[in-house]
Amino acid sequence: MSASVEHCLTKSANLGIMRRNALNLPLSWPSMKAKSSATKSRKPAPAVHGSRQMEALKASAVFKNLDEATLRALASSMIEEHHAAGAILLDIDTKPDKVYFIEKGSVKVSRVTRFGDETVLNVIGSGNVVGELSVVDGHRRSARVICVEDCAVFALSKKEFDKALREQSALAQNLLRELCTRLRRANDNVVQKLELQREESNSSFARLQKLIEASKNINSTLDLDKLLGRILDAATKSIDADRGTLYLVDDIKKELWSKVLQGENMVEIRLPVGKGLAGFVAETGEIINIPDAYNDSRFNPEVDKKTGYRTHNMLCMPMKNKDGKIIGVFQLLNKKDGAFGKEDEQFIDALSAHASVAIENARLAQEMVANERLSAVGRMASTIIHDIKNPMGTLRVYAQVMKKKSGNEEAAKLADEMIHQVDRFVNMTQEILDFTRGVSSLNVAEVEFSEVMDNVLGFIEKDLTKNNVALVRETNFKGQVKLDRDKVVRVFYNIASNARDAMPQGGTLTVRTGPSDGFVKIEFVDSGTGMPEEVKKRIFEPFMTYGKKHGTGLGMAIVKKVIDDHRGRIEIDSEMGKGTTIRMLFPAT
Repeated sequence: MSASVEHCLTKSANLGIMRRNALNLPLSWPSMKAKSSATKSRKPAPAVHGSRQMEALKASAVFKNLDEATLRALASSMIEEHHAAGAILLDIDTKPDKVYFIEKGSVKVSRVTRFGDETVLNVIGSGNVVGELSVVDGHRRSARVICVEDCAVFALSKKEFDKALREQSALAQNLLRELCTRLRRANDNVVQKLELQREESNSSFARLQKLIEASKNINSTLDLDKLLGRILDAATKSIDADRGTLYLVDDIKKELWSKVLQGENMVEIRLPVGKGLAGFVAETGEIINIPDAYNDSRFNPEVDKKTGYRTHNMLCMPMKNKDGKIIGVFQLLNKKDGAFGKEDEQFIDALSAHASVAIENARLAQEMVANERLSAVGRMASTIIHDIKNPMGTLRVYAQVMKKKSGNEEAAKLADEMIHQVDRFVNMTQEILDFTRGVSSLNVAEVEFSEVMDNVLGFIEKDLTKNNVALVRETNFKGQVKLDRDKVVRVFYNIASNARDAMPQGGTLTVRTGPSDGFVKIEFVDSGTGMPEEVKKRIFEPFMTYGKKHGTGLGMAIVKKVIDDHRGRIEIDSEMGKGTTIRMLFPAT
């Protein structure tokens, strides 16, 4: 062997070792069995000096400047093979028994980390050899070679390749140049991979910081309305959404509810679980990510038509508690830079875990405060009922006796009124006691609704007239309805009493009834002072009073409880100086 050839071979072997060290690649790697449908065929090359192998070798830079005899010898010993795209040409930790000359197609040289990530070191095309490094340095293969596309290759044994290297210094020099080029390219690919990983790490760290800040923010209040606003604000800002809605699940009514800003007022919206995109997510727990809303059949453009807002993309995701139960739905619209991606989904999923805990804590805190106050009222109500039952019973008996013995029609009416007021007082006190104890029972019967309304309005009208309030009847519903008559009558009386108190100088109370999509709709519309937004938001909370010095503050809380027990709904529209509308809907039979 000439000194120059030996020198080139030594440099080639050292370069192989340096290449491994530079890439931090182990000298061996567990072989992985690859399942591939790739087909491979072999056939001996024809011993014709003008063969395809000969022409391919002459066109290759690796075999440049080799003499004719050496090229013929190499061409005659090369075996033609065909491999489909995806086939493994050379595997990790295999013996260096041959090199491949690529006639057609391309292959990639790659390594897979123990975490399953692949790094592509080089992509080698036609006219080049692959597998030469292990043949030169004698170590087992340290990378995998996979066909990127269908490939036609020529296999050359290690023995023949070594012989050519010893005899042809030009081949060693050409190979050395090729190894240098590939080493530089591999270095560039590894650096690019490291840069990409650094960018991904920075992005993950930034998302983590956002999540920490969002978690701090949403856990800084126990007011449920404020909390929902902060959760939605954190979600939209963190993933660069333009706007969104946060729905909570009402398990009793099987509905989603949310509060949205319309003008200057907060309006509660409800939709059934299973209806619309948010309802579907609440029912199934699936994630809906729509990159182009108007080209997706699941999107309903009617909402855009009503609001004038243009939806471009949308992300709907469930909010789950620690037990995996769906307690709400995020609906986020219009990412500011492109469509929502997997990273956005992962962030909202992580945020929902913190949000669900904050919501449950807020509800628990509110319940604890309310329960303590209710407990105190309950103890008071229990004492009152115990103390007044006997005297009230005596008054009732005396009123009945007076009615029988008086023989006077006016006295009989007064006695009836005394009996009614005694019963009303006892029932009201018992109702407060039941509410504080959480007792929920209905004595449901099928009644003629118009008859119930006529009776209750007749009684209410007397009280209103004394306070210079005119009652306007617009009762248009007639039919049978299943309800607890006594409790519903007390609901109507309570609402009418509040309306009377809101009109201290007199006014008008209009009562309307009518059918509405399977419900009986009842509206009490007063011309009173109205109520501010803050009061309207809290009107159904226990102990909430406004504009009056008397009362327990439990009236509207009991009203809502009765309506909820009937699986009905109550809504309030009110504006300062323009009056209030209380709207109730009971299921019709």
